Amino acid sequence: MELDGASAVVTGGASGLGLAAARRLTADGAQVVVLDLPTSQGEAAAAELGSRATFVPGDVTRTQDVAAAVEAATSRGPLRVAVSCAGVATPGKLVGRDGPLPLEQLLGVVTVNLGGTVNLAAQAAAAMAQTEEVDGERGVIVNTASVAAFEGQVGQIAYAASKAGVVGLTLPAARELAASLIRVVTIAPGVFETPLLAGLPEAARESLEAKTLHPRRLGRAEEFGALVGHIVANPMLNGETIRLDGGIRLEPR
Repeated sequence: MELDGASAVVTGGASGLGLAAARRLTADGAQVVVLDLPTSQGEAAAAELGSRATFVPGDVTRTQDVAAAVEAATSRGPLRVAVSCAGVATPGKLVGRDGPLPLEQLLGVVTVNLGGTVNLAAQAAAAMAQTEEVDGERGVIVNTASVAAFEGQVGQIAYAASKAGVVGLTLPAARELAASLIRVVTIAPGVFETPLLAGLPEAARESLEAKTLHPRRLGRAEEFGALVGHIVANPMLNGETIRLDGGIRLEPR
């Protein structure tokens, strides 16, 4: 899909995988709207990305915030790409030291990771459906899951469940939106160098690297961005979850 003159929305685009996706999309010619929390580094990210980017502060769990980001994107060009990268990874066991997992903690993670993904996908798809088709396509929705959707570790009850939900919605969403010429693809990253992992002790980092078959290191954000770019460019990628993980398979702990 050609992105010159088109627009895109990236949630969680102020840092990490989201920023990498925004970098790739702007490099490919898109006008990119970065949606992230007001407390994020969104303004700095947009400044780094240049004149093709703008920051819209907001929360992916709020319908009006996502609608504002989609509207900002459509004002810059036909919306062709929506990438969901906003997420949280609050840990918690079913039964921890303080007792059973609080339901509100579970729902908080699911609301951001799964609800936020659906919120963007739904509103972006509605806007994409109104655009003119180009080479048989109108748009692409890229979701972010995790290998934890398949190999959730102890303490990842909420996170693994939320990411499994993202995997589960991919095919039915692609089937539904095919009539509007919109594709839906999910990326399931392994362990990447992101702000979430920046505080890990060196021993923990080395352990994660050792679990990766090849290359034996953590993933780099630009590799995630490269896959986003390829998904957009390749019209045969649809209804699929792609593991981007160097062959890692997580152990129970």
